[in-house]
Amino acid sequence: MTGHHPLDQDAVLARFARAVEDGHGVLTDLDQHSGDGDYGDNLRAGVRLAVALAGRGPQRGFGALGEVFLDEVGGTSGPLLGLLFSEIARALSYGSADTAAFAAGARAGLTAIQRVGEAEVGDRTMVDALAPAVTALDRSGYAAAAAAALDGAERTAELAARHGRASYVGERAKGAPDPGAVGVALLFAAVAAVAEPGAEVADPLAGRA
Repeated sequence: MTGHHPLDQDAVLARFARAVEDGHGVLTDLDQHSGDGDYGDNLRAGVRLAVALAGRGPQRGFGALGEVFLDEVGGTSGPLLGLLFSEIARALSYGSADTAAFAAGARAGLTAIQRVGEAEVGDRTMVDALAPAVTALDRSGYAAAAAAALDGAERTAELAARHGRASYVGERAKGAPDPGAVGVALLFAAVAAVAEPGAEVADPLAGRA
């Protein structure tokens, strides 16, 4: 695994917030294809609240995201993202905000999401992006994790939905990626861009606008 420098959580939050603002329309369109169309709104509202909370202190990036998404954000994905953010915040709070700590938090978040949501890889959910990202992070670092998350998100376009709201449309969800998986790809792209600024990190929104 590469990288032992402390992760700047506030910079990650700021970059993720910009990506979510830029991607709001795309995420909404994707969710209208397979769900009820509120994912873009929920994600943007949650990130905006987290930015405001972090600005007031003492919560930092992932702690603010975790608190807001667990307590304030609705929809299917809000509380699940809250689990991911909270586990990352907990891992980073132990005093070492390096790659190993982030990887441990992301892995714990994946476990929590799968425990609560009961989704596996192949079910067309955020797990399809998160699981390969966690594996790549353990092996190769942030940029590899971002690439794996994006690849996993892209692959959901070929899948019928078996969990969440999209499961109601089943096969009709095919043809466009799962918005929750794209949201996870946006998160890992933001983390990689901050943690490994010299690395090439693809924009998960490229070509979707």
